[in-house]
Amino acid sequence: MSVEEHKKHAIKNIKFAVFVVSDTRNEKTDESGKLIKELIEKNKHNIVEYKIIKNDEKEILNALQYNADAIIFCGGTGISKKDITIDVVKPLLQKELPGFGEMFRILSIEEIGTAAIMSRATAGIIDGKAIFCIPGSKNAVKTAMEKIILEECGHILWEARK
Repeated sequence: MSVEEHKKHAIKNIKFAVFVVSDTRNEKTDESGKLIKELIEKNKHNIVEYKIIKNDEKEILNALQYNADAIIFCGGTGISKKDITIDVVKPLLQKELPGFGEMFRILSIEEIGTAAIMSRATAGIIDGKAIFCIPGSKNAVKTAMEKIILEECGHILWEARK
């Protein structure tokens, strides 16, 4: 079956939960979360939750319980001591999508050069839900959302639920 045939089955009207992981941002200063919401709505999907949470294991674990088709964690993916999103989420992934992080870093090289190696962006599946962990910068959000997530999320969900 060709990629085009597979994509015909892609899930439409995806319900997204968006969690911005940050100890400093609030709803007024959160440009990345606003961009994610704008891009989701522009692509005719739904936002069922949007919340700013701390770099805290319990808050991240609670967010994973949210009833949505896809959960996006924006922030906490770097290499500083406070960046724990990947450390909390990755061990829980039932199916990891290593190609997501690989593709994100390849695309990021065009913008930030070799600093792309410090991104631990990742994605996977938990109980039929697509989970995406992306960096918190606005440029990173634009790259991840426009070039990967919105292109493939429906297809990922269809495959994960077969």
